[in-house]
Amino acid sequence: MRRFVVGLTGGIGSGKSAVSARFEALGITIADADIAARHVVEPGTIALTEIVAHFGPDILQTDGYLNRARLRAIVFEEPGQRRWLESVTVPAIMTRLKTVLAHSRSAYAILMLSSGSGQHPLIDRHLVVDAGPDTQRRRVMARDNNTQAQIDAMMASQPSRDARLAYAQDIVTNEGSLTALDDQVSALHQKYTQLSSAIYGTT
Repeated sequence: MRRFVVGLTGGIGSGKSAVSARFEALGITIADADIAARHVVEPGTIALTEIVAHFGPDILQTDGYLNRARLRAIVFEEPGQRRWLESVTVPAIMTRLKTVLAHSRSAYAILMLSSGSGQHPLIDRHLVVDAGPDTQRRRVMARDNNTQAQIDAMMASQPSRDARLAYAQDIVTNEGSLTALDDQVSALHQKYTQLSSAIYGTT
């Protein structure tokens, strides 16, 4: 049975994971592109073999796993390399996400994408997690071992805040307390459950 799918997006450091964790706690299936991206480049995968052939063995850690920080630094400095990497990984990521959604048994499902584009054939409604640029930078610097220049490059590579908000049908503002975040997610959960039932007859 077709599920109502909410596309959850937001800029780096906006708090998408915090929001998706709250939906998951409510029993909602989460198809997370970041998790899928890690799975498709695990040791032994076709994608990792192609990446090593392209970038060389130094792109691996000593345990054979991809050195994601090193790869991130390369692709955000060289847009051509980022496009090549996406041509290898995106098809495998989408296959995995479609499988997760196909096996969903929750009232609706969340498709969590890195930053969003406003257009996706699997998505019925767009939810954007929003935070200001200064908040984004502060969170990313606290979370990852990235330089200010790397963070700015990552932010610049994503759709702008204005572009995300322009296609958003729902917005979670993630600048306040955890209680405020809980309240926003709870209200949206009720809304999406009702929409799913009205459109697809799911409960």
